[in-house]
Amino acid sequence: MPRLANDRPLVGMIGLGLMGSAMSGSLLKAGYRVLGYDVSAPARKAHRHAGGVVARSAADVGASAAIIVTSLPSASALAESARALASSAGKGRLVVETSTLPIAAKEEARARLARRGAILLDCPLSGTAAQARAKDLVVYASGSQAACRRVSAVLEGFARAHYYVGPFGAGSKMKFVANLLVAIHNVAAAEAFVLGMQAGLDPALVLKVIGDGAGSSRMFQVRGPMMVAGRYAEATMKVDVFQKDMTIIGDFAREIASPTPLFAASAPIYTAAMAMGRGKDDTAAVCAVLETMAGGGSRLRAQGSGLKAQGSSRKPKA
Repeated sequence: MPRLANDRPLVGMIGLGLMGSAMSGSLLKAGYRVLGYDVSAPARKAHRHAGGVVARSAADVGASAAIIVTSLPSASALAESARALASSAGKGRLVVETSTLPIAAKEEARARLARRGAILLDCPLSGTAAQARAKDLVVYASGSQAACRRVSAVLEGFARAHYYVGPFGAGSKMKFVANLLVAIHNVAAAEAFVLGMQAGLDPALVLKVIGDGAGSSRMFQVRGPMMVAGRYAEATMKVDVFQKDMTIIGDFAREIASPTPLFAASAPIYTAAMAMGRGKDDTAAVCAVLETMAGGGSRLRAQGSGLKAQGSSRKPKA
């Protein structure tokens, strides 16, 4: 197995989109040599420019790297990658699957690889692409506990923390719980900003003051700046991709008969964002949906209200 002078092993990366490229970037900074592949030529080019090595195919990644990370957009992409890896990956290969996909699709890929002696781990991520670039991800690792220990150094190369959460599939279940909260908290943050703007408050002041109190959330802090600016083009999680995640969560919740009333209430807001042509925008664009529902004049009212206080921690004089 190829190694660097500092004894860090070669790591394979299949899928160099928003998340995959950010993870590979962190691994490169940590001193790993990253052999990457993506069906997109621009993604491969960007990986090379970042200092990575580009493979000719997913099968080439499987033939060269003992530890492989996959970050894929769909169940079909995972199935195709698993077929390629099964054709080339030798016994003992470890595949760290980080995508948010149906558990059944991961189980199928796991079985295919197991027939060749390779081990698939179910290790979804908590965090946006922006958090991934800042190495602020959390990994929900599941599968063989011994195998998870073997890849822990690689996980530490691109994540802030990682947790072993149980047998194969437990990682995805934990991710479904996390993304259910993300979906709700994101819409809740947007609803709060629009309420503030409708009331004549400066959204930047809402972000500063509410973000420092009990009403804050991680989504309020991460997506609040985009909601304040009203600019969503630089997506860290695209609305159309998150729609896929929400469908998976909804299907899973129905399968195990778990009620999700708040999640169900948030779903139409994302659907409306798609209908407004915001599928490629960041999911913070749900704020634009609620502004439209409010009549579209929230920001103008806030700007013209005269309530431009900058906020202060000083107590008023008696």
